[in-house]
Amino acid sequence: MRWRRMRDTPDVIDRRGARSGGLPIPGGVRAGGGLGIVGFLIFLAITLIGGGGGTAFDVDNQFGDQVQVPGEPGSAAIPPEQDPERDLRDFSAYVFTKAQDDWEQAFAEQGRSYERAKLVLYRDGVSTGCGSASSAVGPFYCPADQRVYLDLGFYGDMASRLGAQGDFAWAYVIAHEVGHHVQGRLGTSQEVRRLSSQDPDEANELSVRLELQADCFSGVWAHSVYAAGDLEKGDVEEATTAAAAVGDDRLQSRAGGRVDPDSFTHGTSEQRTRWFEQGRAAGEPGDCDTFSADEV
Repeated sequence: MRWRRMRDTPDVIDRRGARSGGLPIPGGVRAGGGLGIVGFLIFLAITLIGGGGGTAFDVDNQFGDQVQVPGEPGSAAIPPEQDPERDLRDFSAYVFTKAQDDWEQAFAEQGRSYERAKLVLYRDGVSTGCGSASSAVGPFYCPADQRVYLDLGFYGDMASRLGAQGDFAWAYVIAHEVGHHVQGRLGTSQEVRRLSSQDPDEANELSVRLELQADCFSGVWAHSVYAAGDLEKGDVEEATTAAAAVGDDRLQSRAGGRVDPDSFTHGTSEQRTRWFEQGRAAGEPGDCDTFSADEV
């Protein structure tokens, strides 16, 4: 993917130089939107869209409006000339900012306002509006403070543990988490939480549809990258490989356990890849209505 180094953006908070403040995520808490993963893999989940439902980055959104955003530690950024992750840091900031620019424009075209999320870069552990988390949970979105949390070390884990490598695989992850924020702005994740609370038996199914919609929204953004002429050979394959790598069936199989469709919260490899491609085909958010489809 072609990209350009940007000046510092207010959308990105770099805490990698701060002391680690994260603890393992409390058992009963869920954040929102990860890519969908099980125990031994780094993707433990939070639901792409601030929804509920465990997995790949998991922390529940049982939070009210009174939740406070964590304070910002001072002097946490690493000087660029001393930063061994500078290229990945700047690429991540570029993808996050461009994805938000595109969604802000899409909302404006519909006469709606779009409140931008923040991207927090951290190392080892972090305190969030959804609770404390270690980097073992992987990338996640916290609806309580409207922030995406990302440990850049996950880039290497994707390649070594999941077989998903390349810059556009990484871009897919970031765009997926932005998709969870979009769902929050649309009210979709809040409705999913309400329905899941009313009928817990439907919670997993609703979580799957929420996650697949976030995958589709990631595809919508990928279409905009293509339209801008910035896609390179192999980029789409990198993203679809990453989407397939975090399917519930693939993860359960790799973990050595029984594949149990009733426990799925993010969707199968086939579903995740298909909905990413659904969004990428025309770049229309309206094509991502996973909730109206009889089957996903």
